Amino acid sequence: MLAILDYKAGNQTSVLRALRSLGIEAEITADPGAILAADGVIFPGVGAAGQAMGQLTSSGLDDVLRRVVSAEKPLLGICLGCQILLSHSEENDTDTLGILPGSCRMFQPEWTDGGRPIRIPHMGWNTLEHVRSSILFEGIDPASRFYFVHSYYTEPAPEYVIATCTYGTTFTAAYGRPGLWALQFHPEKSGRPGLRILTNFHNYCREA
Repeated sequence: MLAILDYKAGNQTSVLRALRSLGIEAEITADPGAILAADGVIFPGVGAAGQAMGQLTSSGLDDVLRRVVSAEKPLLGICLGCQILLSHSEENDTDTLGILPGSCRMFQPEWTDGGRPIRIPHMGWNTLEHVRSSILFEGIDPASRFYFVHSYYTEPAPEYVIATCTYGTTFTAAYGRPGLWALQFHPEKSGRPGLRILTNFHNYCREA
C-alpha cells in the first residue's frame, strides 16, 4: 500500500488514478498512522509554497514527513512536494521542510528559450538530461518527454541532482538519493514514461 499525503494542496486524485491504472494499491490520507504504516509515501502538490507549508505545519504533517524520512520509508515528492522538501522557497519567502539542502527559485521573465522570451509558468513537455543513474528511470528511454507546470524551480545540493531540464535556464528536474526522490514534473500526467516511474517507485517500496 502506498500513502498519498493529503494536505489540501492539489493533485492527489490524479496521482491516485494513475496508481490504480497500474494496479497499485494506494490511498489518499492525512492519518499519521496510515502514512507511517504504508510501504511508501507520495508527496504531491500544486499551489503556493507558503500556503502548503501552513497546511503542513497546522496539521502536524510536517513532522510526519520527517518521521517518514528518519524511518527510511521510501518517499517521492512531486511538483510542489519536490520544491518544499528543500530548505527555502522564494515563493512567499517561505522556510520549507529542509529534509534535503537546497532552495527553490523563480523563473525570470527576461530569460529566453530558443531566442524567444519564456512564458511563466513553464508549462508543457520537455526532455531531461540525466546527470546520474537512478532506479526511478530504469527501463525509460532517455529521450522521453515529461509534463511540467511550474513557475519556480529547485536548486538542491549538487550531489543530489539526478536529471536536469532547460527552459530559460538549466534547472533540476529530478533529485534525491535511494529511497528519497523528488520530481519537478508530473509523472502521473506524463504518459507511459511517467507511469513507469511510478511503477519503479512502487517496486522499490515493495523490496525495501
